[in-house]
Amino acid sequence: MNDTEIIELFFERSEKAISELSSKYGGIVLKIAENVLHNRQDAEECVNDTYLGVWNAIPPQRPNSLTAFVCRIARNISINRYKRDSFRKRGGVYDVCFDELQECIRLNETVESLYAEKELSELIDEFLDTLDKKNRMIFVRRYYYMDTFGDIALAAGMSEGSVRTRLTRIRGKLKKFLESRGVSV
Repeated sequence: MNDTEIIELFFERSEKAISELSSKYGGIVLKIAENVLHNRQDAEECVNDTYLGVWNAIPPQRPNSLTAFVCRIARNISINRYKRDSFRKRGGVYDVCFDELQECIRLNETVESLYAEKELSELIDEFLDTLDKKNRMIFVRRYYYMDTFGDIALAAGMSEGSVRTRLTRIRGKLKKFLESRGVSV
């Protein structure tokens, strides 16, 4: 079943929408949750929460890309679960990924920074458009899906060392790009 048909099932409020969504996207949703949480049971709970989140969001929303829509919900639910479960703890892959980005992005958690974070997000999207397909895939898999270097290397047909080197170079380019746009890093 294609994405448009699945979305229509959600608009009809058919329970078949969840089973079709699960059939088509269950694997990637579970992978995203496991990458963030590193716990199969918690990840499975996030998968169910993702389906509920999609059910509650469609309607009224009609996503252009069901894949991106579902992945974004899964990622956000998983990160929120991670934050809740590891409050004041350090050392998970989520922390490691953001520690890597700290050299070119200041991550603030204050209310006053919400507008700046939205602008930063738009600049990062603009930066990603400047990358070739392979570098964009590597960056997104590491810093959006929290994939390991090994998983990225396998998908990209590269060694882990090459992936690490590319990510270092991409972060350097991101830093220069942000500085050229007036972002203090």
